[in-house]
Amino acid sequence: MNLLNWVQFEWDLTKFSDIDPNLPDNYQIAPATKNDEVGLRKLFSSAFLLDPTWNPAIAQTMQTIQPWLDQALETESKICVALRHGLRIIGASVISTDPSAGNHLMPGPCVLMEYRNRGFGTALLRSSLKLLIEARLTRAFAITRENAPVTKFLYPKFGGVVTTTDRPTLLAA
Repeated sequence: MNLLNWVQFEWDLTKFSDIDPNLPDNYQIAPATKNDEVGLRKLFSSAFLLDPTWNPAIAQTMQTIQPWLDQALETESKICVALRHGLRIIGASVISTDPSAGNHLMPGPCVLMEYRNRGFGTALLRSSLKLLIEARLTRAFAITRENAPVTKFLYPKFGGVVTTTDRPTLLAA
């Protein structure tokens, strides 16, 4: 029996401590558009399917992510930011600017496997949190798997701390 446990991160955006990751010139982060939809769907699918942390819950994960992406491309309270290397989308993050949302990073920074461990996740998280600050949020939340790499290496950046979540534990199939 394999249990899937979740953790929630919280950022106090009034105490945001900015770290500029200094992206190389041929990389840029900007809001995604409806024209980016196919590339974004491939990115999110690939990022989660190739990450063994998410394999036990991949069906539920993808059923959750796809509607978030739909909403980010169609509503003002949700935004998708894309990290591009030239014309190729290599990373993205979907955020909710709704202050009452229990999960503002939905999903948080996702980077293609071949581009990981280069600071791109940090750059996406920074951009996402700055957009939430610009939307006048004072707190931001993200929910992720207990043993996911973002839990250990990314979300603690910029003052992210683990808080409790009422998300149910799942039994992996």
